[in-house]
Amino acid sequence: MADRGLRAPAWLEELVRTSTPAVPWRDVVRFAIAIPAPLAVAVVVAGGVTSGPELGAGVFATTGALATTLAPQVGPLRAQVRRIVAAVSLGAVGLVAGQVAVGGGWLPVIVIAVLSAFAALISSISAALSLGGLQLLVYTSLSSGLATSLTTAEEVGFFAAGAAWACVAVLLQARTEPLDPDRVAVGTVFARIGDLLSAVGTAEVDAARRTLTDALNTGYDRVIHTRSRSAGRSRELAELAGVLNAAAPLVEAAVASARTGVSADPRDISAIAALTIAVTARHPLPGERPPPVEDGPPPRRAVRHGIRLVWNVVGDPEERERAAVPRAEIAWRVRARDLVDRTFGNADSRAFVVRLVLCMTVAEVARQTLPLDRPYWVLLTVAIVLKPDYGSVFTRAVQRGAGTVLGVLLGSLLLTSLPRDGWVLVAMAVSAGALPWARAANFGLFAVFQTPLIILLLDLAVPSGAGLVGARLIDTLVGCGIVLVFGYLLWPQTWRAPLDDALRGAALALDRFIDAAFTASPEDTRRARRASYRALTELQTQLQRRLAEPPPISSRAAAWYPVIVQLERTSDAVTEAVIAMRSGEPAPEPAQVAVLRRAVRELADDVREHRPPDDAEIYAEGVLAPVAREVDTARRLVRETTPGRRTGVRGADD
Repeated sequence: MADRGLRAPAWLEELVRTSTPAVPWRDVVRFAIAIPAPLAVAVVVAGGVTSGPELGAGVFATTGALATTLAPQVGPLRAQVRRIVAAVSLGAVGLVAGQVAVGGGWLPVIVIAVLSAFAALISSISAALSLGGLQLLVYTSLSSGLATSLTTAEEVGFFAAGAAWACVAVLLQARTEPLDPDRVAVGTVFARIGDLLSAVGTAEVDAARRTLTDALNTGYDRVIHTRSRSAGRSRELAELAGVLNAAAPLVEAAVASARTGVSADPRDISAIAALTIAVTARHPLPGERPPPVEDGPPPRRAVRHGIRLVWNVVGDPEERERAAVPRAEIAWRVRARDLVDRTFGNADSRAFVVRLVLCMTVAEVARQTLPLDRPYWVLLTVAIVLKPDYGSVFTRAVQRGAGTVLGVLLGSLLLTSLPRDGWVLVAMAVSAGALPWARAANFGLFAVFQTPLIILLLDLAVPSGAGLVGARLIDTLVGCGIVLVFGYLLWPQTWRAPLDDALRGAALALDRFIDAAFTASPEDTRRARRASYRALTELQTQLQRRLAEPPPISSRAAAWYPVIVQLERTSDAVTEAVIAMRSGEPAPEPAQVAVLRRAVRELADDVREHRPPDDAEIYAEGVLAPVAREVDTARRLVRETTPGRRTGVRGADD
């Protein structure tokens, strides 16, 4: 009990949690070379670290290299290039727009507000444009306060030159990568299937199933969804899409095995390992596919059947092509409607526009009125912290503030101990090399290494010694304070139950899965199953973000955790029922399916209206009975989480 009393609150543990990723040595080398290289060239041309146009050119080229180097993430090269193009092009626009936002008056305030609204809207369109919107605000902020002897055209030109150099480094690394990221994504799906089957009967089975869901989401995003927009590699992507589609029966069988506790045949796990290697590394499959299983539990027979299907597809390119989803030609009206729905038509997107505009406007007013040495850093901090797709605003503000304090101490030590010569470049290379590892570990740790890099770079552009360090710290803390007050505390939805929308979305996706499982084709059923598990993944992501918030947000989120787990169990039960019907069990009566679907839809409405579900039990027989029990349990858990009580009786005749 004493130990328990001394433990930190759960939200604080989540706030300071740091993962320990493997060191990405290839990225470390690329960051350490690509980022300081333009500045090193400028130093050589100028004959030393001396103020002048050469050094200014090196600083702007290094900022371009920094933007390009940070833009790519692990994934296909085409996705990396899209992120680079978005970051560099919108960053260049920010450099130009920042010249208009110089000085005081209402014009800079209007410019910042308009650019903030634009950046917020495009952030909801795609991940690449979200990054581009961030770079637009970052370089607008820098350009509004970083004065050099270069013209705007020269600044943009050197920025583009540094970006082009870093892009070459990205392309060279991609060319020498030993494995294709697309194949790795699909091969990982099979590896996670094997992990799930190996975990059957152990305490790790739930975590293994969630990991499989994450791998499936990644595989579909990188292969099938990307293929509909990709102009190149269409045949290879088609074959990988065929492999991923062929894996659907095997995924369902693995989930059913985990649900029923039926252990897999060791030969099946070995066969899945062979499929993983064959897909990931293009190796031929060893020998013949495993023979069919004529008897035994239905999940075990379904696993073997799924392996045999995938074995055929992986070993035959023509089968892969036939199994692929055909590329969809989407009419421009549909694309336009989808674009409007994700921007102006989305309530969350509209709310974020208002939130970002408010915070950036307040930051611009602070820049003009507060006696700050480097006020444009306030704008920069607000833009970086208030990105909606990077997690909790509270968490990012606190982590960035703490990381900046440590980074400032490190930068101060470097400024006072290093001579103004080539050793500065060495320190910048070391800080840059640590960024890819720190980014995967913790946002605050990323700030620890990014801060001294920026401090050393800006001190070369505008020498100010130790004063730059103090200004960096104060301005960053002011920016974090603006985000916490105007972007967090003042918003009512911040303090309401934070998972309502995601919970309701997961319940509605479950309802569609139940409908498809008992009334639709196998392909429609698999599509609905993917949608259900994807919604559950989003729900888990939202939960993890909210657990890092202070009470009452974290305590409210934690109270919903049993409901989330129960919804996952319910989806697993539907998958088990599908496997049982394919093994010969009779399909349920439509009236029972209708009752079950109505209960799930009412559960979604109950979550939205903050009311407890009624306490009537759902009666079902056959393959539907386990699903009904899981839905009843979910409704009971929602009743325990929601105050109040309703009563009723539910059955097939309701």
